[in-house]
Amino acid sequence: MTLLARSIFITICACVAVIPAPGRAQDISRVVALDTLAGTDPFQALQQVDIAMRDPRVLGTPPQMRILVDLMQLRAELLDGLDYVQASDAWADLARTRAFARTELGEDPVPAYLKAAQIYEAQGALASARTMIEAAITAEQETGRGDDALTDLYKELVRLADLLGDTEAAENARAALKALGSPSLETAFAADDGGFHAVDVFYATDRARTGATHPARFYGGERGDRLELGIATVTIPNSHVAGQVEKPSIWRLEFRASPSKHILLKSVKPVDPDSFFGKLQDEFQEEDQRDLLLFIHGYNTSFEYAAQRTAQMVHDMGNGTVPVLFSWPSRDTTVGYNADAAVVRLSGRRLAGFMEDLVLRSGARSINVVAHSMGNRALTDALEIMALKRDARPGDSPILDQVMFAAPDVDADLFGEMAGTFAPLARRMTLYASSTDWALVSSGKLHGSAPRAGIGGDILLSHPALDSIDMSSLGDDMLAHNYFSNDSSALVDIMTLFWQDVPPERRCGLQARAARNGTVYEYREGVCPSNDLIGVISNAQAKHLRTSDEIRLLVFDLLADQTRVDRVMSVVERILIAIR
Repeated sequence: MTLLARSIFITICACVAVIPAPGRAQDISRVVALDTLAGTDPFQALQQVDIAMRDPRVLGTPPQMRILVDLMQLRAELLDGLDYVQASDAWADLARTRAFARTELGEDPVPAYLKAAQIYEAQGALASARTMIEAAITAEQETGRGDDALTDLYKELVRLADLLGDTEAAENARAALKALGSPSLETAFAADDGGFHAVDVFYATDRARTGATHPARFYGGERGDRLELGIATVTIPNSHVAGQVEKPSIWRLEFRASPSKHILLKSVKPVDPDSFFGKLQDEFQEEDQRDLLLFIHGYNTSFEYAAQRTAQMVHDMGNGTVPVLFSWPSRDTTVGYNADAAVVRLSGRRLAGFMEDLVLRSGARSINVVAHSMGNRALTDALEIMALKRDARPGDSPILDQVMFAAPDVDADLFGEMAGTFAPLARRMTLYASSTDWALVSSGKLHGSAPRAGIGGDILLSHPALDSIDMSSLGDDMLAHNYFSNDSSALVDIMTLFWQDVPPERRCGLQARAARNGTVYEYREGVCPSNDLIGVISNAQAKHLRTSDEIRLLVFDLLADQTRVDRVMSVVERILIAIR
């Protein structure tokens, strides 16, 4: 590890357990500016990156591992592009840091190890290249993704050992390669004792394929020429905790991913449109009361994580909702904000066509939509295109049920203008916002201090077409930027709307407050019996219960404690009163 990377790495390790002060949002505008500078003056950008990696104003207080890793990647790319000899060490440092922070960030270190190995070999440093391949093998073994990638890595190890004239190492690698015929992950899935179950996530994406076969790297961050449809299978362990995407942790002595312990992307299978919609229609033929949830992820998100998060959200609802993911070509890096912003609007046009097909060909009785962060730019463009195409007017029969804009990174004034156009498409539209959202605070600075629609607090957007909810009480979401799906109480609010079209004044934990142009609602954390409500609502929806008496019997069956029963029923009664 280079001296620069080592000093920053030690600083981060010393601070990794520090809890940030509530209500502070990290400003990443300087980090994003470095990525822009890299495109015009790579020499100057390299100097500024080295400075930034030592600057707490950039890294955050306490230092943010996500920002450090993304700066390290930008530095490695710059050194590589400038043909500096230090590029090999920079990629190796990045790989090791990704491996260390794998649990926290969910990033795959293997591509960086491979890049380092490639450069080391070109420089004639074969021993260093072999070390990188050995580290890549160790990292790949932790994923539980199967043997295809390991086979390629061991073949590379054999080749390098032969070049080095290390006969013993070459024979050991060949022996390991031969041993890969033992049961792989695919076999383990088939023979597991029932510690997990699989969720099929229908997806549409305009990401380009990478050429890799294993699921986590099947799609990258580049834009493809067209929209591709398919089915991604994600496994959820029976021990799953609502709101979490469980991954292996070296701190729990988990050195290999297991479907009975972790949420894994098992497979990615592109299919033709007729097969896609045929399989989707099959989901609703046996149970026509099922809903469809379309999720559009935000910036700085990989396809793998988007699929895992979509499956997790639907699983946590527990109501049989059919998950559909729209994944646009995010670069999956903090510094890639401008690159993501440059591609998301075209994806919005492709999303419009896909949503029209969902309405016409899915077979779902109810289509709900949740978009997050920059993904709202794609959604708002898509909705506007659909509304103009249909000449949508107030009073028209809505084609969508619930549409939820979570932390939308869209200009607030533009969002308000567009909302008036596409409001007739949905039964209800809900805006979730936060005054402590780091990405939105930074985005405002990047857009000339123009307020974003997802910012809460005193400037929260109030619009007659929207229910605006301030989620600021949940605090600074750090770099996760996904409080709407992590907090179980927020999930309850979403589930309530999917179950019954309830106005905010009748939903749990929401308190009205006056805004500049109307009324908005403030979410009060800890008010709702969230875990109990999740179970009750999911069961009531699955069993199609409608009356208070039916649900009360259900609550008594699910909850033994009278106090818990009374708390849940007080919420349920308010919901049922609202829809009578």
